[in-house]
Amino acid sequence: MAARLKAACLNWGGARRAAWYNIAQSHPRTEPPMLQDALLAWLHYLAIFVLVVLMTAEAVLLRPGIPAAAVPRLARYDLGYALSAVAVLATGVLRLTLGAKGAAFYLANPWFHAKIGVFVAVALCSIPPTLRFLRWRRRAAQDPGFVPAEADIRRARRWVMIEAHLFILLPLFAALMARGVGM
Repeated sequence: MAARLKAACLNWGGARRAAWYNIAQSHPRTEPPMLQDALLAWLHYLAIFVLVVLMTAEAVLLRPGIPAAAVPRLARYDLGYALSAVAVLATGVLRLTLGAKGAAFYLANPWFHAKIGVFVAVALCSIPPTLRFLRWRRRAAQDPGFVPAEADIRRARRWVMIEAHLFILLPLFAALMARGVGM
């Protein structure tokens, strides 16, 4: 089979393609395929972008004078936000374990730990608004005209804005991590 493939390379593409075939056979792959790594990175970035969009949508809706119809929408956005955060975490773990750089690179990197710490801080900051949105959704189900008090809206918005401002650090830490700064 290998001899036929080599002969086909010679007939179809000449000596250059046959030389490529010889190189490919003499250097077996030991690292993960680049396509797999690229797809994992793409899924990770996609989940991050969805998370940012939903966080932004929450911040936009959390304004004084919010319409009653938007209150249940906040809870739906927050559910999507939580699911996208889980997707970010899951794709990040897949990149850690199956990615091209390998777990040893990430686990020895101080910026990886800083990035995880900020991600956890963002997750903890999302708890107060989530609980508030769930309370508001229950009230809106009982009273379709329910609108939260402005003080409650301001408190929830403050937490969402803290999340957003902490989130800004993540791309910086990711860039420092990817370049091995501080190792």
